[in-house]
Amino acid sequence: MSIALSRWPCRSFLNPSGRRLLILSLYGYQGLVAGFGLTALPNHFAEAGATVGAIGGYMALVGLPWALQPFWGPLVDRFGRFRMGRRRFWVVMALAGALASLACLPLAGDGPAALVRLGPLLLLHSGFAALLDTAVDAMIIDRVPVERLGQATALTRVGFVTGTATGAVLFAWMIPAHGLAAAALLLMLLGTCALGVALLVREAEGDRMLSLQRHMAGSGAGDSYRVLLGRLVAAMRQRSALALLALCIAEEAATAVFGVHLSVAMIQRGDWDAASLSRLQGGLALLGGTAGALLIGHWSDRIGHYRVLYWLLATCAAAYVAAAVMLMLPQAAWLNGIALALSSVVPALAFVALAPAVMRSSQGVGAATRFAVFMASLNLGGILGSAAAGLVGQALSSWQIALAGACIFSACAVAASHPQRLFNAGDDNEPQRKSHHK
Repeated sequence: MSIALSRWPCRSFLNPSGRRLLILSLYGYQGLVAGFGLTALPNHFAEAGATVGAIGGYMALVGLPWALQPFWGPLVDRFGRFRMGRRRFWVVMALAGALASLACLPLAGDGPAALVRLGPLLLLHSGFAALLDTAVDAMIIDRVPVERLGQATALTRVGFVTGTATGAVLFAWMIPAHGLAAAALLLMLLGTCALGVALLVREAEGDRMLSLQRHMAGSGAGDSYRVLLGRLVAAMRQRSALALLALCIAEEAATAVFGVHLSVAMIQRGDWDAASLSRLQGGLALLGGTAGALLIGHWSDRIGHYRVLYWLLATCAAAYVAAAVMLMLPQAAWLNGIALALSSVVPALAFVALAPAVMRSSQGVGAATRFAVFMASLNLGGILGSAAAGLVGQALSSWQIALAGACIFSACAVAASHPQRLFNAGDDNEPQRKSHHK
């Protein structure tokens, strides 16, 4: 099926307005689901009496497909000879699968026991969402001019963070007020709008709007899936890659353990309710992912990615020490709120400096898939941290967990202070010169 929309200014991803619309729509949708499934729902069930272990296990299950995201890369790279667009075929198919999994959420019910049934359904959604993310990243790499890549990647962050904050606040109110089924229906309707944009904005001029036909000749067939995976494994076995992977896993695991533990404690043993906590978390995410991210990105480009990463990781360690001190004081709702802010906003800003550093390490053959591996390691760290939150909480108090996190961030900061020796990063004092060379 082919529909001509010659007068519509956003008809192609090659058009700046069409590109902005598609990126913001797709990442905004992913953020909405994250706000629903990873903020509003955990807080709702924490208020209903779910344990830290149950909530941490649920979040680890939902995040598991993101740790396996790199396996989608060779599939998207190798099979792409479709008349509706090499990458856009996978975008539309992934979105359709994601919406189908959301349509099953009302089957989980609406009581405290629903958490066990929601996990597998959102696990399925995360699998399709990881495929969607891989395909959109590949489309950006293929179609966006080099001088516009910074703007495109900034839009992905803004879309996701804005969607996450909106989803956290909206569904924190809607789930207790109208039930899980109504919230899931609204989420599916918003996702359908994103699918509509993906159908209308073509990948390139001349592509079919919707077609399962394949080109008889063109890109898409090359090395086998096994060969592509083999090359990826060989590249990731280098010392610099392994060191950066370890840093990604460690800092994200520290953030997840403390974040899950503290948020549940604030509801079950503090003076917070689920809706208020979700609003706070949404506001913090919005602050760190928009204005904060833009400032850190500008600073990173000026003085060097690893230098900014070092200072932010060191700041994370100091923030966790401050959070530990606050948690040692007599319990007060506002102190817990400040501790949560310190332990969430600063690590989120550290990611803004980490991403370009990872991109530098990912240069070469299979750059997009290698970048997905590093992003997957971040997700793996979050999964491990969420899964371990219950056990860690049984052995340590809140302030002790914060101090342990401070130790982890301190070790990461020390590693980032020697990028030439550990990460083979070269001279990080001349980021602009390297940028021009690239």
